[in-house]
Amino acid sequence: MADSSFSSFADFGLLLYLEELNNEELNKFKLLLKETVELGHCLMPWTAVKTANRKQLANLINKYYPGKQAWNMTLRLFGKLNLKDLYERAKAETNWTETMGPEVAEAGETQEAVLSARTEYKLRIKEKFHILDKNSLLGEPSDFHHGASQEQQKLLECLFDVKVKSGEPLRTVVLRGAAGVGKTALMRKAMLHWAEGNLYQHKFTYIFYLSGREISQVKEKSFAQLISKDWPTTEIPIEKILSQPSNLLFIIDSFDELNFAFEEPEFALCGDWTQVHPVSFLISSLLRKVMLPESSLLVTVRLTASNRLKRLFSQPLLKSQRYVDLKGMSRDERREYIYHFFEDETWAMNAFNSIRNNEMLFNMCHVPPVCRLVCTCLKQQMEKDDDVTRICQTTTAVFTCYICSLFSPGDEYLPNLPNEAQLRCMCYLAAKGVWTMTHVLYRNDLRKHGLTTCDTSVFLDLNILQKDTDYENCYVFSHLHIQEFFAAMFYMLKSDWEDREHSSQSFEDLNLLLESKSDHEPHLTQLKYFLFGLLNEHLVKQLEETLKCKMTLKIKWEVLEWTKVLGNSDTSPSQLVFLDLFHYLYETQDEAFVAQAMGNFSKVVINICMEIHLLVSSFCIKHCRCLQTLKLDVTIVNSSPAAETRQMDVDRITHCWQNLFSVLNTNEHLTELDLCHSNLDELIMKIFYQKLRHPNCKLQKLLLKFVAFPDGYQDIFSFLTHKQNLMHLDLKGSNIEDDGVKSLCEALKHPECKLQNLGLESCNLTAVCCLDISKALIKSQSLVFLNLSTNNLLDDGVKLLCEALGHPECYLERLSLESCGLTEASCEDLSLAVISNKRLTHLCLADNSVGDRGVKLLSAALKHPECTLQSLVLRRCHFTLLSSEYLSTSLLHNKSLIHLDLGSNCLQDDGINLLCNVFQQLNCNLQDLELMGCVLTTACCPDLASAILNSPNLLSLDLGYNDLQDEGVQILCEALRNPNCNIQRLGLEYCGLTSLCCQDLSSALLSNQRLIKMNLTQNTLGHEGIRTLCEVLTCPECKLQVLGLCKDAFDKESQRLLEAVRDSNPNLAIKPSYNNYNEYGSWWRCF
Repeated sequence: MADSSFSSFADFGLLLYLEELNNEELNKFKLLLKETVELGHCLMPWTAVKTANRKQLANLINKYYPGKQAWNMTLRLFGKLNLKDLYERAKAETNWTETMGPEVAEAGETQEAVLSARTEYKLRIKEKFHILDKNSLLGEPSDFHHGASQEQQKLLECLFDVKVKSGEPLRTVVLRGAAGVGKTALMRKAMLHWAEGNLYQHKFTYIFYLSGREISQVKEKSFAQLISKDWPTTEIPIEKILSQPSNLLFIIDSFDELNFAFEEPEFALCGDWTQVHPVSFLISSLLRKVMLPESSLLVTVRLTASNRLKRLFSQPLLKSQRYVDLKGMSRDERREYIYHFFEDETWAMNAFNSIRNNEMLFNMCHVPPVCRLVCTCLKQQMEKDDDVTRICQTTTAVFTCYICSLFSPGDEYLPNLPNEAQLRCMCYLAAKGVWTMTHVLYRNDLRKHGLTTCDTSVFLDLNILQKDTDYENCYVFSHLHIQEFFAAMFYMLKSDWEDREHSSQSFEDLNLLLESKSDHEPHLTQLKYFLFGLLNEHLVKQLEETLKCKMTLKIKWEVLEWTKVLGNSDTSPSQLVFLDLFHYLYETQDEAFVAQAMGNFSKVVINICMEIHLLVSSFCIKHCRCLQTLKLDVTIVNSSPAAETRQMDVDRITHCWQNLFSVLNTNEHLTELDLCHSNLDELIMKIFYQKLRHPNCKLQKLLLKFVAFPDGYQDIFSFLTHKQNLMHLDLKGSNIEDDGVKSLCEALKHPECKLQNLGLESCNLTAVCCLDISKALIKSQSLVFLNLSTNNLLDDGVKLLCEALGHPECYLERLSLESCGLTEASCEDLSLAVISNKRLTHLCLADNSVGDRGVKLLSAALKHPECTLQSLVLRRCHFTLLSSEYLSTSLLHNKSLIHLDLGSNCLQDDGINLLCNVFQQLNCNLQDLELMGCVLTTACCPDLASAILNSPNLLSLDLGYNDLQDEGVQILCEALRNPNCNIQRLGLEYCGLTSLCCQDLSSALLSNQRLIKMNLTQNTLGHEGIRTLCEVLTCPECKLQVLGLCKDAFDKESQRLLEAVRDSNPNLAIKPSYNNYNEYGSWWRCF
């Protein structure tokens, strides 16, 4: 019986395993077989082997190598081919058949049935998917199989090869792509290639194809029934198949066509493949890995619906997934397609250039059906001698032209046209479908909305709709963009417009559509493009004449009202909101309307990183008449076209930049321009420089932080000699270096230059440029603030600066030299400068190795009666408590110093105690003291409390990053509660506080009527501490205006309490980060 079983296994099993070899592996197998035949002097004819298909080869092997010999030889060849998976599986199965006895004869027959069934299933799949290469929805030629390109074939082969970070095997791959890009065609090819033995042979024993459109029509089934639809017979070894889920792949094609809500809770999902359930439960269970969790999934979805799919997955599932985007045609392939479409090369060139000039339209053409649609439209216009360049300005113009061509195809054929009621119903269904991301129309839906079979045939004849050939009661729009265009027309058709706001259907509310965000609801974006495009009166008139219906432009005023609300909101719109708005307004091509809309914005923030961003931004910004602040982040790579590109590209891009920067000359209200982090090439700089020099440019503030200037443009600062309005220039982090500073200083010396504030932080400057700066400081009568922080100036550079600071013609008031590599040597020069310079009031020396000796020199200068310094910043200057003694003495004699920052120096408790004695003296005028990170403990708090209570002038004290603990703060609170305490700002960030000190803090807040700012961030106050504070924060006696506290650091209940405080006390702002950017605190960073 065992021999008989082995024989029957070999008959079917050998063919089955040969089916798993791809063509290359099969040819290698034949060559090795030839060598084996020749060595063994077997009579198997090589000519028969060479031309044999898999079935014929299996018969030849069984004929010339009877019984076990066939499998022994086959296993040896599998081993030589390094087909480890096939070798191990075949060896295991042959061993199983050899050990069978009479008692398992029935099991042997079952195995034989499984092998036979798998072969028959593959044959059925080959038969089904071989005939599914249909023409596209828009009449695409049948020989254009974009889904079967070599690149996409390679993509299929490696989809499951990537390992995920968690180390878990990759179980789910999501293939995303635009509508019509070829996702379904690719999945059908995958099925066909697997059945032919050319794909996933060593990975998946079975692959099951589930069409979203098909299973949406099924109500209830078991999972076993659902996947058995393509089985060739009624005898299905389903239990055997599903017993090895790791060898199974399920393809869910067109997830976006599943009309399921997917709202099933986790506990309601089903893992039993025999139980009958609603199909939505089964698919949800499969996707969420409750059903057959070890199986693999390949899901296709439109880009616009990918977020809906992602929301189904839990965080652990997301870690074992891969998302792959199907790109469609490359730029070169699009060019080839367009030139292939047009027989006339001149027409082809004209069409290609017109399409490419609109990057949005060119991007849409990466989808072959859309590319064909656009080419068809342009060809028709060329035949009429129309201007295709004008048509290609917007996507709306192209699709308007295409729709009109469908409704009036020519004299040879006059189709039945839909009446206005039919058109309105179809537009209604289109809008509803776009909003709900359901793109399949079922016959019942059409009837429900008054469209009979006869009505539907009108749209079928016009190629607006297409009937699904596989599923009789299903209809789809000929392309998603056609549906989106009809959805846009829904809002334009004049029919009880005023009553729509009262409709129960959310998609009928125009404001909801306008307020939708492209990042959260991307499926509505193209609909909005079309809607704005249809605000163009010329296009509306064209549609009205063709469709024989009346449209309304009343929504123009609704749109203007929306832009007014957007412009008047408390928070300025984000870059993304502005970019979307510019896209929408560009589609209108109505300059008067755009000017009205942009008149609502005083500030615009935009990121230009693509040519399309430049196109739409330049179109809109040039119409900004009330703009006061413009922030541009230009990261577009090489906006200057390469030498080999045509002059037309150069002219187009140049025109865009000229339009954009024209706002500098046409808008007298524009006073601030921010180009931070921009990459400005030669073309941009040339145009920008021209507009900047124009006499009508009224800029007062120009921010060029971290700007990458092209070579040769670091010395463009001669414009400063023509700009008497420009007061503020910040070049932080830009690549101007010493040579650029030389040019800048020449401009500063010019009497017509009125610049007051100059930022040169982190500009890679050295001591070499300090002589030029020094000369400029003496000549300039306007410059009062200079920031040279984070440059390697060293002591030699500062020595040159100090020569200028000591000059009577130097008008500088504020100087920041933070992190400039200074030592105590610089302090001697600076000390002389602050004595002789009567105008210098603010000096920052933070993050320099000044040390105790340097502080001693500075302290001596502070004691001098001629010193007028008001703010001195010595943060991270590497001195110790010894410097406290020097500073204490100087503070008693200095009459001008109001702000002193000693943070991040090792003063310790003893050093602070010395200073506290001085703070209490009447002749100490210090108002703002920063002691963050000075290694203080609870021990110094009695002295600090005494200073707080007795100092007549101290208003602000920052003690953050010191280990004060609850006990120390309790001591401070005793002083705060005293009515004589004048403290207005208190910093206690990261002081080791808990809930134990919150009662004392609350008491102090109630008693102290002057304390308006307090920082408690990075303390573990706990729920009890927050509850105690919140009870006081809502009291009218509490005058606190700003509280530094990170709400996210606390539990949900504490967050709720803080939210309640915000609602009940509108005068209090609770901020996660607390910056003491007042008149003195951190002034050097408030540039």
